[in-house]
Amino acid sequence: MELAGKKVLLTGATGGLGRAIATSLARRGALLTLSSRKGPELDALAASLPGDGHRAAVSDLAEDDAAVDLANEAGEIDVLVANAGLPASGVLDDFSQDELGRSLRVNLEGPIRMTRELLPGMRDRGVGHLVYVASLAGKVAPLRASIYSATKFGLRGFGMGLRDDLHGTGIGVSVVLPGFVRDAGMFADSGAKTPLGLGTASPEDVGEGVVKAIERNKQQVDIAPLRQRFMVSLGHHYPGLASRIQRAGGTGAADEIAAGQLDKR
Repeated sequence: MELAGKKVLLTGATGGLGRAIATSLARRGALLTLSSRKGPELDALAASLPGDGHRAAVSDLAEDDAAVDLANEAGEIDVLVANAGLPASGVLDDFSQDELGRSLRVNLEGPIRMTRELLPGMRDRGVGHLVYVASLAGKVAPLRASIYSATKFGLRGFGMGLRDDLHGTGIGVSVVLPGFVRDAGMFADSGAKTPLGLGTASPEDVGEGVVKAIERNKQQVDIAPLRQRFMVSLGHHYPGLASRIQRAGGTGAADEIAAGQLDKR
């Protein structure tokens, strides 16, 4: 799909990754509806992007029915980029029931419900694209991330299944899987150090990965250095081996990430 002139709904727009994605899309000529909980930041972002016609839609996707309301407010949309997410790191019994509900709604339920609202219009027009920003934690579950991984495994599975269901309709579906990202995003915000030897991607890499997914109708785009992608692929095919390697390395790094993300649940 060519992005010039296309109407795009981007969630999680004021986060570091959201800003990078918004910039990459706007540079291709897309008209953006930018969504997050932060109204003034959304307005400032919309004004700073290349092109005209970008607008803000304030929404807290952790609230009941917010995803459906946002989709209806956005109106006729050619592309959905479901980027909003909560870290959801930590052991299960450290989560309150409210925190569990928020994580599941933002990371998994919200994208599905928005898709359900936007899909009929895309079908009628015979064109559209749906992008779900998941994580490499949707292939291999890191330590201290059972809830986060559950949502990202689920989002990846939803996107891949939906893609096959929509084959031949003119509507593309892509799943974008970032690994460790420096300078912005959940991992960077935690303040934790990158596990030795795995490297990081940049926010701009994520933005360009989303554009690539749309323009080339890619089923899946992994965004990480080669060594990190190799390790994830190995763990995906040999989960028992991945578990042994992770446990042998101890829980220090995982605990550090979870502690740094505690206030964002």
